[in-house]
Amino acid sequence: MSALAHRPLGASGLEVSVFALGSWRTYERISREAGVAVLQQARASGIDFLEVARYNDESGTAPIPTGYSEVVFGEVFAASGWARDEVTIASKLWWEFWPQTPAQELAASLERTGLERFDFVYSDPPPPDLPMTDVVGSVAELVSDGRVRAWGIVNWPAERIAEAGRVAQELGVAPPCAAQLPYSLVARDWVESPEMTEALLACGAKVVASYVLAGGILSGKYAAGEGGRMSGEVDAPRWEDAVRAARELAALAAEVGTTPAALAMAFVLTNSLVATILFGATSPEQIRENVAAAEVLGALTESQLERLRAIGV
Repeated sequence: MSALAHRPLGASGLEVSVFALGSWRTYERISREAGVAVLQQARASGIDFLEVARYNDESGTAPIPTGYSEVVFGEVFAASGWARDEVTIASKLWWEFWPQTPAQELAASLERTGLERFDFVYSDPPPPDLPMTDVVGSVAELVSDGRVRAWGIVNWPAERIAEAGRVAQELGVAPPCAAQLPYSLVARDWVESPEMTEALLACGAKVVASYVLAGGILSGKYAAGEGGRMSGEVDAPRWEDAVRAARELAALAAEVGTTPAALAMAFVLTNSLVATILFGATSPEQIRENVAAAEVLGALTESQLERLRAIGV
């Protein structure tokens, strides 16, 4: 297993690799053999933070209407040879079936994955009529009962994170230690706004950065005419900044001797609030390419870092 830098996941006591592997329906779209190869490469590259979540079937072909994503992940993980104690595995709470409790939702996810435990759980934005005391209290109960080691949030606005921190303090329970948030050269406010920074610091939370390549645009692949889920959309006005940034990244990458994607990820890792970058992969090569960004960051000069940070501003 390769050495990969690790950072604290907030005040949780967990140390995670600076890259995390997500599973947004990934393993349902590729063969089991390909999924095993992806997980094995992640392990070989030093990634030890994985995410699995329950998604509804959109194909109409899954044997169950929701959660087949977890079933497939469990099968692929079991076949990968990865020892459970070697890895931190996160799950998500969607609140979709409230008043089903987080404990019940978590238990159902464990059954589908075939795992005995999760280490970490994210809370999606809860229903607006659900009091924050119920949200924080019920999720923190999972931590105090030892069913997970820590909890965090996904795509909550700063004011809701700050509220969760205040409620946690009032209840005497653990606040969210991590926030999964979009963060890239062309989408900085989610993480860099004064309100978010203050909320994260108040909770002792770190960022799990997602969408760091702006849907792949910052990698430059669409400029090269490759297909993908963003094909046909990149000419839309809302992507102008990302397309412009991709051109600037490509120029700097050529000078540095790396890829635009590696530079885009290196930028995210320059922020000390970031614990890890979450990405999905359908091939071992994607794992190798993304992990290379950690080495790129250490090789950049201060002048190059300044130029990188100025892209997309």
